[in-house]
Amino acid sequence: MLTTQPSFTPDQLHRHLLRADDVARRAMGMGRHPFGALLVAPDGETVLAEQGNIDTVHHAEATLARTVSLTYPASYLWQCTLVTTFEPCAMCTGTIYWAHIGHIVYGASEEALLALTGNHPDNPTLSLPCRDVLVRGQKPIRVTGPIPELTTQLVDTHRDFWRHPASHG
Repeated sequence: MLTTQPSFTPDQLHRHLLRADDVARRAMGMGRHPFGALLVAPDGETVLAEQGNIDTVHHAEATLARTVSLTYPASYLWQCTLVTTFEPCAMCTGTIYWAHIGHIVYGASEEALLALTGNHPDNPTLSLPCRDVLVRGQKPIRVTGPIPELTTQLVDTHRDFWRHPASHG
């Protein structure tokens, strides 16, 4: 497999993560968990797809990976980047791996999410970093994240959402 995933400039990285946060806010506006993901083309600029969270099983990242795997060949996806607001969970990381997406960029860590959600029944966070999942695989998927200068802004999208134990969406 090729290893030609783009290396983003700081400006591109910030623009894509902030766009993913806009997608997360739209999901939240529909009563869904506020997570957002994008698929960025090999040129590092073109956004090929975007996806907000649907529910506790259909996360933004996994849904996006499944959808684009039906549209684009694995050889092309290997050159693309999945950009997401928070570190992908084990389920999403596995789906990204099987979809052959070659690069993951995330803004805030799983630890930051756990600090927000605590023991919220809608988000029983696994303590399993995406890098730990990927190191067990046979493909060298690149991971970039967290991005400390955007963590506060990405966390702010979630702050009020997780304060109430009532189920969302």
